Amino acid sequence: MFKERIICHGHENVKATHRSTLEITKEEFLTPRGDCILCIKANKGLKDLSEDFKKALKEGKKLRIRLIVGELIDEIIAFGNENLNFENPISMVIRKSDYIDGRTLAIKANKAAKDIKREIVEKLKNPKQKVIVELIIEE
Repeated sequence: MFKERIICHGHENVKATHRSTLEITKEEFLTPRGDCILCIKANKGLKDLSEDFKKALKEGKKLRIRLIVGELIDEIIAFGNENLNFENPISMVIRKSDYIDGRTLAIKANKAAKDIKREIVEKLKNPKQKVIVELIIEE
């Protein structure tokens, strides 16, 4: 089992209303238009993930994404794909569709930003809120 742990933070402009994607970014700011972004100031981008982790995702493995916000947890299931390239150093996007670009972490997700538990989204509107994102590859 491969696992990555990302630390990021909330922002007052978190809306989490996008219907097909969700995003974690290293950016320091969030405009009101960023309706798929869940947290900012992440300590890792796609390029920073371990080579073993990337290799497993390129094999199409199942990915469990755990959002841990205080005592609240939400989980997303998505999948890797051989066409992932992990080239973006800033953002990682999880998609419900099977579209892949340089920012895509995983596809065919069972949730997008709008599906995240609303009590978590409320907490994510606080810039002081720390978020732990666990990326767990399941065999």
